[in-house]
Amino acid sequence: MPLRALLLFTALTTLLRAHDTPASTTPTTDRLKVLVFSATAYYRHPDIPAINRWLVLLGHENGFDVDITESPKDLVPQVIAKYDVLLLNNANELDKIIPEPQRQSVEAWFASGKKGVVGIHAALVHQTAWPWLTQLAGCDFNSDSDFSKAKVTVDPAANDHPAVKGQPAEFFIEADWTNHDHSVTGLPGFQVLLRVDESTYTPVRDYFKTRGGKPMGTDHPIAWTHTPASGGRFFYTEFGHDLRSLSTPFVRHHILEGIRWAAAKKTAK
Repeated sequence: MPLRALLLFTALTTLLRAHDTPASTTPTTDRLKVLVFSATAYYRHPDIPAINRWLVLLGHENGFDVDITESPKDLVPQVIAKYDVLLLNNANELDKIIPEPQRQSVEAWFASGKKGVVGIHAALVHQTAWPWLTQLAGCDFNSDSDFSKAKVTVDPAANDHPAVKGQPAEFFIEADWTNHDHSVTGLPGFQVLLRVDESTYTPVRDYFKTRGGKPMGTDHPIAWTHTPASGGRFFYTEFGHDLRSLSTPFVRHHILEGIRWAAAKKTAK
C-alpha cells in the first residue's frame, strides 16, 4: 500500500475507533458541561440550528462546553452523567421522541444532585404526556403572540438573582411571548423572575384567536426557576424563539446566568 494511502487509512481507522469509544461517565475536568437537546415532534422553529450554534459560541466565549444532540441515545445514564445541564432548545412533545427508559434516565440524573434543566421558549409546548417535566416546569402551552415589543418587569423578590440582577425594574424588549395554561406564581419551590405586561402588546396572535388562545392577564410570568425538594435546579425563559431577542445584551446575559445558576455554579471554569 502506498505510504500516503497507508497514512490516510491509519487516520481514518483512529477516528472511527475514537468515535466508537463509549463516553466516560467521569468528567475529565471541572468545566461546566451543557448538553443541548433540540429535537421536536410538534412545530419546529426554523432558527433551532442557528440557536444551537449561538449556544455553542456562548459556551466557547464563557469557558464552558456545549454539545448538541437530537438523539435520545445521548440521554442514557452513561452519557448524560458527564453533563451539568440539559438545555431544551425549543424541544417539544418530547414523549413522542424520547423513549420511556431515557426519560427515566433524565429524571434520575436530575435528582442525583447539582444537575440542572434549562428550557427556552417552546420547551414548554405539549409536554403534559411527560408528567415529570410538566411538574418540573409548572405549566404548559396555550398560545403565543407575534414578535412584539412589550414592557417587562422584574419581580422585586428576584432582584438579586444573577439572571436579572442589574436590570431596571421595568424595561421594553422585543420577543415572541408565550401564553401558558396557567401561572406558576405561588407554586412551592418556584420563583418568578420576570413578567410581561400584556397591556403593552397583543398577547394572542391571529392564528390562535380561533383555536382557543387565551391571554394570561395581569400575572404573566416569562422567566422563573424551580428548585424541587427532590433535588436539581430548573430555569425557564420565554426568550429564545429566534436570534432577534437572543442577540440582545440583556437576553445573552440572562441565558448565560440561567445556565450557570442551573448548574449551581456562580462562574464558569
